[in-house]
Amino acid sequence: MTSHTKGSSTITTKDGVQIFYKDWGTGQPIVFSHGWPLSSDDWDTQMLYFLSKGYRVIAHDRRGHGRSTQTWEGNDMDHYADDLAALTDALDLRHAIHVGHSTGGGEVARYLGRHGSKRVAKAVLIGAVPPVMLKSASNPQGLPMEVFDGIRAGVAGNRAEFYRDITLPFYGYNRPDAKVSEGIRQHWWLQGMAGGIKAHHDCVKAFSETDFTDDLKKIDVPTLVMHGDDDQIVPIADSALLAIKLLKKGTLKVYPGLPHGMCTTHADVINPDLLAFFKD
Repeated sequence: MTSHTKGSSTITTKDGVQIFYKDWGTGQPIVFSHGWPLSSDDWDTQMLYFLSKGYRVIAHDRRGHGRSTQTWEGNDMDHYADDLAALTDALDLRHAIHVGHSTGGGEVARYLGRHGSKRVAKAVLIGAVPPVMLKSASNPQGLPMEVFDGIRAGVAGNRAEFYRDITLPFYGYNRPDAKVSEGIRQHWWLQGMAGGIKAHHDCVKAFSETDFTDDLKKIDVPTLVMHGDDDQIVPIADSALLAIKLLKKGTLKVYPGLPHGMCTTHADVINPDLLAFFKD
């Protein structure tokens, strides 16, 4: 059920979902997992950069997002991880590097936790949601449920307006002296609006309530954790600073003053750091 033309194509999962993906270049594969509620297009800057460095670059649209099927069920981390496994199996990837941003970092952690590292050489978690975002008795410094209820209300009430507004904290454009790019904001909005509202609404629960503690403990490949310390979407204290303690072979790199969307706003900093880790 899979066609293997280089460029863009789809695979069909065992529950009948079509997953859109791009597959460019040759060399060691890098697989990119995007954040909520975006698509593989969020990795454009990284894909072009690493293509020019001799890597094979692959990025998919998560189920319910972008050009993949607008699913009404299965919008959870186990399905996301299994979809990623289906893609890596279909392309028979070996010695791959997995890079996940935000929700995509949770997807990568759950993929390694559920499917192991037999096809994986290294992993990178950027502004990623693990170990768990939601505040609870066992996670007292997490974000309260009201935050995520607010996101759900925004998606359900006026998704177009909510998605436009969230770009400001996402890229740190609400900070004094920020250089705002309306093009970047519009690109975020365009990606978000291409996905399905039901999948996006469900995914809030997936990225906020999933506990990745056991997944992180199982990861046995070198893992780079990158986080901006001015991340207003996934606060560093409840994510990267805890995740690094759970990883067997983790390296933490903190970026002073950088926002959640630093892969886009500061690609000139992030891309060379990724390359150095890949080559190490």
